[in-house]
Amino acid sequence: MGRYISSSEAIWRIFSFPIHEREPSVQHLAVHLENGQRVYFTEENILQRAFETPKTTLTEFFTLCQKSDVFGQFAKTLLYTDVPRYFTWNKIGKKWEPRKQGKPHPSIPGIFKAKTLGRLYTVHPKQRECFFLRLLLVNIPGPTSFEYLRTVNDRVFNTYQDACCELQLLEADNHWDLTLADAALTSTPNNIRQLFAIILTTCFPTQSSTKSMSKFRFHTRDV
Repeated sequence: MGRYISSSEAIWRIFSFPIHEREPSVQHLAVHLENGQRVYFTEENILQRAFETPKTTLTEFFTLCQKSDVFGQFAKTLLYTDVPRYFTWNKIGKKWEPRKQGKPHPSIPGIFKAKTLGRLYTVHPKQRECFFLRLLLVNIPGPTSFEYLRTVNDRVFNTYQDACCELQLLEADNHWDLTLADAALTSTPNNIRQLFAIILTTCFPTQSSTKSMSKFRFHTRDV
């Protein structure tokens, strides 16, 4: 037996009208640490994959921002998530290409805007450096490299977390220092050490805050 459909749906299908559509389109954007791309290889191309770094939407965004032409200069004004609005991702050539259709830019010829949305893959906070890299990507326009993202006020930081702290993208951790100081008034050193361990393992304090908390003398009063 066939499936029953209403007369309106039957007419819609007879005239081959579109049944459904998806708008706007969504472009997924890679997020990974330097040389942390996912690599697929076989026995035939294992050597080629080992010596050639795979291109991703992120690495090619850096390449696009390094260009000196009008497209590169315009890309330097964009956040990573805004790139798909003005550029399309060539899956075969593995590169960003300027759009040829859409709403023309009011002041820059050759630039067209579409409704495409850019979506960065989610990163769990436990993957600390990758998580902070993602945070920088949604706040810093036109990066040209991974090192560029770690550079704040002409100072290159060793980690993305330190760069986020310098840009004040993270909350201060002074409350953990105050928590331990308050516990020192009423708790035993053993309980304080347990609290200190809980803060380190579950609350993810910054490195500077960790150094500050480790200086409390009441940690070792009974040792």
